[in-house]
Amino acid sequence: MGGHWLRRRFEAAALLLLLAVIPSVATAAVVCAGTDPSRATTLGERISAVACRENALWYRPFINLHGQLASMALSEAETGLLQDGATPAWKRVAEYWRGSGLLWGMNSFPGAAACARAVNADFGSPDCRAFLIDRPWSAAFISFVLVRAGVPGFRPSARHIDYVRDAYLSPGSSPFLFVDPDIALPTAGDLLCYARGTTSFGYAGLQAWIAANPDAALAMHCEIVTRSADAHTAYLIGGNVLQSVTLRMLGLNRSGRFWNLPRGSDIGCSPGNQAVCNFNRHDWVVLLKLKPSLQAVPVTPIPGQPVEHGKCCVQCVVGAGIPRCPASH
Repeated sequence: MGGHWLRRRFEAAALLLLLAVIPSVATAAVVCAGTDPSRATTLGERISAVACRENALWYRPFINLHGQLASMALSEAETGLLQDGATPAWKRVAEYWRGSGLLWGMNSFPGAAACARAVNADFGSPDCRAFLIDRPWSAAFISFVLVRAGVPGFRPSARHIDYVRDAYLSPGSSPFLFVDPDIALPTAGDLLCYARGTTSFGYAGLQAWIAANPDAALAMHCEIVTRSADAHTAYLIGGNVLQSVTLRMLGLNRSGRFWNLPRGSDIGCSPGNQAVCNFNRHDWVVLLKLKPSLQAVPVTPIPGQPVEHGKCCVQCVVGAGIPRCPASH
């Protein structure tokens, strides 16, 4: 009798646990449900779809609303295969550099030249993998997504500050508007950015700094706003976030604006002081608002970069393993 009762209690508890998990799985699926850029109806949705596809490729790692890393499968320099079952993680990061057109300007850094040959399925290079670890690739990821999405007027850069500065100093030519993240309404295709380092800028402080330093470098990080799954949460995707392509959750208020953006630093984070441990806590300084009137432009082939059309390429890299398209293709 006692054993039967315990078994029934265990089965009931297991059912309740399963029912609790099912809604979470369904909600997670909605976050980045649209991963086919060809089905997007707006440029913002197209940017979102490209970013979501990359996050899915990395097994959907994410940081939850509490600033906790809740899931992570692979990191930037690993040889483990991504979700397509064919691409080693490190070769996808090399593709962010190549596909954005930025790799060719990095040849002065050790290992960069080796990454140009990483498209070959049989090619393994510790030099390239060292480059991917040593050089921050979050801006290369943003550039890769925006280039793939065909954002007009966007200038790829290995530094986030360059397109942030463009939005502030050249609002007529930049595809983005430079707006206060605490006031603006975030939508798909926008970029939310924070400043790194010990100095706290804030929105007004960043404006003043750019005005006084129109050509200087500033350590920053930007992430792409994707379509929200509900009215209370914004979902952003960034590259090189904890060495992966990671989705981040941030709270929204009733009007759909960012609610109480977590700011500050996690200095002092330790097992004995967990209250300050939060991967969402940064100096969020600006929302680069995608201009709503923009339409995607045809993707321009990048010199030296394979442009795939089915199973052939137009501008091919020697040793890439992709056959050249016929002249009439």
